Amino acid sequence: MYQERPARVPNVTVWRNTAPADLAPGGSRAHLVLPDGCLDLIWNGSEVLVAGPDTRPSTAPMTRGRVDTGVRFSPGTGPAVLGVPAVELRDLRIPLGDLWQGDRVRRLSELLVEAADPAAVLELLVAGRIREATPRPDPVIAEIVRGVRAGIPVAGIAASLDLSQRQLHRVCLAAFGYGAKVLGRILRMDRALVLARRGVRFAEVAAVAGYADQSHLAREVRALTGTSLGRLVGPAPAGG
Repeated sequence: MYQERPARVPNVTVWRNTAPADLAPGGSRAHLVLPDGCLDLIWNGSEVLVAGPDTRPSTAPMTRGRVDTGVRFSPGTGPAVLGVPAVELRDLRIPLGDLWQGDRVRRLSELLVEAADPAAVLELLVAGRIREATPRPDPVIAEIVRGVRAGIPVAGIAASLDLSQRQLHRVCLAAFGYGAKVLGRILRMDRALVLARRGVRFAEVAAVAGYADQSHLAREVRALTGTSLGRLVGPAPAGG
C-alpha cells in the first residue's frame, strides 16, 4: 500500500510503500514507478538509495514484509540537496554512499535502522541539507517549472528568462535531468493521471491537461509509461 504526505519543509513529499499483506512467503510483486520529474531518497530497510529523474517506467520488486520509506523532491529542488546535477542521476538507482562520504551515510543508516519513524529521520536530514545548500536553489528553476506547466513553448520560456535555448537546456539538464520539452511532457502526463484517477472522463482529461485530443493523450501516456491510461487508472469513466 502506497501512502504520501507533504513534508515539513517546502517542495518535499514523504512517502511510504508497504508490500501487500496477501503476498506468500518468498513471493514478490512488482510496483510500477512512472516518470514524474522528481528525485527521491529511499530507505529500503538496509540502505539508502538515490532515485534519479526517470525518462521511462521502471519496477520495484516488493517482497513480503518489505517497507520502503522515501522523500521526493519537487522538480528541480533535489540537486541542491544531494549536491549533484540531476543529469548525472537520470534513470539511475544508486546507493547514497556513491555520492556522499561513507561515514556520513553509515551514521544515517544506523539512525534509520533504530528509528521508530524513518520518515522523520529523512525529513530532518533534508531540512538540514536545505539550510546548508550551496548554492541556494535558483529562482530561475521555479520559473522554468511554472512555464512548462503552463504549456509555454521552450523558446518562450528561454526568452522570458533572457536565456538562449542552449543556455536553458544546460540549466534544465542540471536541475531536472533532461530538457524543458521532456519535463513538460512528463509533468503534463502526471497532471493527466491525477485527473483521470479522480474519475474525470478521458476526453476531458485530454482537454484540461493540454493534449490535442484523446488520441494524443493515449499516445503520450503509452510512450512515457509503456502501458495505457486505462490500465494505469482502471476502466475509462462513462463517456471517456
